Amino acid sequence: MKSPSFDFEAPDHFTAGAVGTPGERVFYLQSRAARQVVTLKCEKEHIGALADYLSGLLTQLGGSGTEALPEAAFLEPAEPAWAVGAIGVGYDERRDRVVVVANEQVQEGAEGAEEPATARFQISRVQAAAFVDHARALMKAGRPVCPFCSAPRDPGGHVCARTNGYNVH
Repeated sequence: MKSPSFDFEAPDHFTAGAVGTPGERVFYLQSRAARQVVTLKCEKEHIGALADYLSGLLTQLGGSGTEALPEAAFLEPAEPAWAVGAIGVGYDERRDRVVVVANEQVQEGAEGAEEPATARFQISRVQAAAFVDHARALMKAGRPVCPFCSAPRDPGGHVCARTNGYNVH
């Protein structure tokens, strides 16, 4: 069965979210237009890379203006339409909109596979800035990093290769 595609020309909400405890979180990209909410499952790296790219794009474009940042809270419950495989970003100069396109993850070697679904979100600069702030806060809320090897530490510590296998807390 083919997954649904989405095209939000002017969503009123665009954010990222994570559900679960650090180290076991599931990440989501979410948008809302009118009453339709779309939630897509993605990797932590998708959210971090998108935030970094949008931050750089906003710097090139001259920021997000003087408007207050909109609320970027994640809307529960999270029922993902599909899992994201890749995300692309563009800029529509005529409409002054940042265009975020998410493509559905496809299974390797699937015979007769249908065309992957896409989700296109045309967000304002202010929404992009709010996404960057919210996504960076999500990234910081993860597991602390080991000072020796930079790997994430679990609550009970972790076995660090740089300390000859000793547990680092």
